[in-house]
Amino acid sequence: MRPYILAESNWKYIKDASFEVAVLPWGACEAHNYHLPYATDIIESEHIAAEAGRLAWEQGAKVIVLPAIPFGVNTGQFDVKLDINMNPSTQLAVLRDVLDVLNRQDIHKLIILNSHGGNDFKSMIRELGLQFPNMFLTTCNWFQAIDQKQFFEHKDDHAGEMETSLLLYLRPDLVLPLAEASDGAAKKFRFTAIREGWAWAERKWTQVTASTGVGDPRKASREKGERFFKAVTEKVSQFITEVAETKPGDFYM
Repeated sequence: MRPYILAESNWKYIKDASFEVAVLPWGACEAHNYHLPYATDIIESEHIAAEAGRLAWEQGAKVIVLPAIPFGVNTGQFDVKLDINMNPSTQLAVLRDVLDVLNRQDIHKLIILNSHGGNDFKSMIRELGLQFPNMFLTTCNWFQAIDQKQFFEHKDDHAGEMETSLLLYLRPDLVLPLAEASDGAAKKFRFTAIREGWAWAERKWTQVTASTGVGDPRKASREKGERFFKAVTEKVSQFITEVAETKPGDFYM
C-alpha cells in the first residue's frame, strides 16, 4: 500500500490519517493517432500524480492522490468514434461533489492535475471558490511544466513525440510500432489572430487531422520518455509540497 494513494489505502489507515492537500488527476478518453491507446491521458495523469505524490510524501507533504477522472471535454471530437465527452457543466458538478467531501473532512486544498488540453478548470474554480471560500483550489497542466525543447525534437500537441515517448516508458505494451503511426500532420486555422494566439476557436478534429494525431511521433523513444517523466514529476512534486506546507493566510508574498 502506498499511503498517499487513496485507491490503495484502507479504512484502518485512513481513519486516523491527516492530509493537507488532495491531488485529483483528470484525463480524457480519446483517440491518439493510430499507435497510442485511448487511455493515454489517463495513464499519464495517474502515473505523474502517483510519482509526484511519492516525491512530495517523502519530503514530508501530507498529500493524498485521488483516483483519476477518466473523461474530459471532447466536444471538438464528437464524430471520432468512442471519444467520450464530458461537458464542462458535468465536470463542474463532479468537482462540486468532490469539494463537498474534502471540505467537510477538513482537507482544504485541492490540486487538479490536468492531462488533457480540452479541459479548462479556471472558470469552474472561480465559481466554486464562492461556494467553498475556505478552500484553496488550483489547476495545473503537467504538460506545460517543462520546456519540451529540452527533451524532444518536435513539440507535441496530441500523440506526438512527447506523449509517445512517455507511453513507451510507462506502458510500452499498449504502443503499436511507430511504423503504424502517421506523421501527425494537421491543418491550422486560416485566421491570423488565432494562429498568433490572441484569439481562440475550437478545432473540429476530423477537419484538422486524418489520424487524430497532431505532432510527429516518429522520433519518440523510451529514453526520452523516462527523462521527461522524471523532470515533470520532480517539478509537480515541488508544487504539491509548497501547497501542502503553506498556511492558508500565507499564500501571497
